Amino acid sequence: MTRENIEKKIMEYPIFEYAFFDPSELNFHPAVRSICKSECPQYGKSWSCPPGVGTLEECKTRCTAYDHAFIFSTISEVTDILNMDEMLLTRGEHIEIVNQIKENVFSGNKDILILTAESCAICDTCTYPAAACRHLDKMYPCVESHTISVTDICEKQNMSFLNGNNVITWFGMIFF
Repeated sequence: MTRENIEKKIMEYPIFEYAFFDPSELNFHPAVRSICKSECPQYGKSWSCPPGVGTLEECKTRCTAYDHAFIFSTISEVTDILNMDEMLLTRGEHIEIVNQIKENVFSGNKDILILTAESCAICDTCTYPAAACRHLDKMYPCVESHTISVTDICEKQNMSFLNGNNVITWFGMIFF
């Protein structure tokens, strides 16, 4: 899969911005994991979040084992940026785009790692930690679960993070 092939195919999707980068350029911030633990209600409740995704070192090793990475964003407008329920409703559109990109852009490459925004929401109740994930092929861990700061990568890649009042910017990252 070449950059040129990916760029041709992603033009079919409502991608706001994208960038390619070398995974070795990533900074892994242990403080991001601390924020997950202290502030996220999904911490310890999902295979897509810590500690279910593995240790900090396992996450770093997993990401840097790939030669290439691709980050992209989609945007959604809401009536009230402070309404968490309304904001999370727009996540489904983003995940559908991620699924389509996985199937139609990266279909020839089975060895990929996809990270997205927020905790997985496929199942009403996650099997974590009692049993293995029921949808390992569809479950995408959260970018932050791997201690990657989205704002950091956006700054390095000249991508927008904040896009105006009542605009949600969702990110996806694919390692290949």
